[in-house]
Amino acid sequence: MKLKHIFFVILLAQVFFFPAFSEQFRFKYTKGEEYRILSTVHESVYYNGIFDHFSEIVNRISVSVTDEKNGTGTHEAVFMTTENATEQKPDEAQLTSARTITGTFQWGEEYLSVFDRDEYGVYTIDDTYFMPIVRNVPVFPDYDLEPGDTWEYDGEEVHDMRMNYGIQEPFHIPFTTEYTYEGTTEKDGKTLHVITADYSLFYDVPVKPDAKGTAPIRAMGYSYQTIYWDSEAGAIHSYEEEFRIVIDTKNGDRIENVGTAGAEYAEKPHFSKEAALEDIQKQLEGLENTEVTIDDKGITLRLENIRFRADSAVLLDSEKQKLEKIADILKAYTANDLLISGYTARAGTEESCIALSKERAAAVADFLVNLGVKDAHHIFTQGFGSSFPIADNSTAEGMARNRRVEITIMH
Repeated sequence: MKLKHIFFVILLAQVFFFPAFSEQFRFKYTKGEEYRILSTVHESVYYNGIFDHFSEIVNRISVSVTDEKNGTGTHEAVFMTTENATEQKPDEAQLTSARTITGTFQWGEEYLSVFDRDEYGVYTIDDTYFMPIVRNVPVFPDYDLEPGDTWEYDGEEVHDMRMNYGIQEPFHIPFTTEYTYEGTTEKDGKTLHVITADYSLFYDVPVKPDAKGTAPIRAMGYSYQTIYWDSEAGAIHSYEEEFRIVIDTKNGDRIENVGTAGAEYAEKPHFSKEAALEDIQKQLEGLENTEVTIDDKGITLRLENIRFRADSAVLLDSEKQKLEKIADILKAYTANDLLISGYTARAGTEESCIALSKERAAAVADFLVNLGVKDAHHIFTQGFGSSFPIADNSTAEGMARNRRVEITIMH
């Protein structure tokens, strides 16, 4: 066989039997789509080299795409951050467990953010918004990628330092991310693309002469991320991260945060609130002092006259039986997070009422976790004390109604 014929056969084999494994990565947006991101952070905090505390942080992000033009999506997002801390340093077994280390989480502060993100992943966002913290990660090049390909792009971390450092505007820390396309893997029944994203921080902060001693003068650290990309959806499926952030302050202190993080991305569960309301009402028949309503956050089950031991958050056995029946209802909503809200009748100071209502909401949440309704990263609590009464506190009947817990199936 002549040489040119051999070359032609090899060329045909490459085309038909050994196709190139190149992939184009682009974000896809659809006007009206909604999704949720739930990230969990485990970090140890050191103060001047000495362990200070361990924090478990949950970030719940609810996102709506309000517009799409030429591949760029306009997003409206509500970021909720909540944190539990303990002075005990967890061991490796606790850190690798799927369960929370610090218990259920109170519903935390909410941040609104509006931003554009183009098909490559680049943000355009006004400097009045503190969220998201990490921006321009990932950003993809405008050419196809094959396993082993690398590229770089500039990103930034943006921190809210109003409370700890008195800095009122978003605090920007720039960096350059180094990316590598590693290939594909199977995860959650899908073929996903694996991308590593690594960046280091070293940033000298411009400090005003009148800045407080706690003002940061230098930020250092690194982030190593593994991103799982769903090409069909044009979106991130999930990610894992290892990080270390060090802040040096004007007065010579050093605060170090070391830990891991991970996130899951999911479409917001779409269900008919009206149909769910009717179904839950039928299942609640025969349960006293319960009702269900539709509100802005989802569908709320109200349990009035819920009873605990006097001045405590210890549920009575009769209430546990009621919650077991309600748990069977809640288990049907596997994709929805839960928000447990506690209320008290007017008794004692408002501070004591708020504290007790938070403890009682947490007691109900813990009971539902133990029943297997959700894990603790998907159940949030809040306490309102004697605020928002639904009946007259001057009567025993009214106080019984105000002493309630509300369980919201969040959309």
